[in-house]
Amino acid sequence: MPMKACNYNDARRGFLKKSAAMAALYLTPTTLVKAFAVDAFVPTPIAKEKLTITINGKLLHLEIDARSTILNLLREELAFTGTKKGCEMGQCGACTIHINGKRTKSCMQLAVANQNNNITTIEGLSTTEQLHPMQAAFLKHDAFQCGYCTSGQIMSAVACVREGQAKTRDSIKAFMDTNICRCGAYQNIVDAIEEVAKTGTKI
Repeated sequence: MPMKACNYNDARRGFLKKSAAMAALYLTPTTLVKAFAVDAFVPTPIAKEKLTITINGKLLHLEIDARSTILNLLREELAFTGTKKGCEMGQCGACTIHINGKRTKSCMQLAVANQNNNITTIEGLSTTEQLHPMQAAFLKHDAFQCGYCTSGQIMSAVACVREGQAKTRDSIKAFMDTNICRCGAYQNIVDAIEEVAKTGTKI
């Protein structure tokens, strides 16, 4: 019995030594490769572009990341956070702004494509003294619930009236179809737009 126990222990030790050696051989190349990759890694410089742009009436001269969308530039660099980041696929309309007076989904536009353009965000609609008529109508008709989509809804609503697409409730619905309200305040939104359109207020 003692002899067998000794042989068993020797065999077990030999097996563990071989296993450890194999593990070391297996792991060492990966470790070396990783170490080499870390030492050799050189960050690629971010391409910068100069951009002259007017935002809410203010002329700006910027140097920006060439990959940035106008949405990211507005929110993350310039603190115009009224423009909301939603799907980032051009589907929900939460990021709607006006570029040269036309409604645009800012998540789908590279900032560098807007050289010398005139941008209006939700912050640029009202003054410190008075709400924009469309903002006032949204409040009056309770045309929002959680409010996340509201800035985009209002920007589209203003464009709807300006472009003469608010002649009927059906035409309003068709124009506003690209703006999603997850809370379902659609009827109230149409009410607000219809009222502003009927007053003939220049917006």
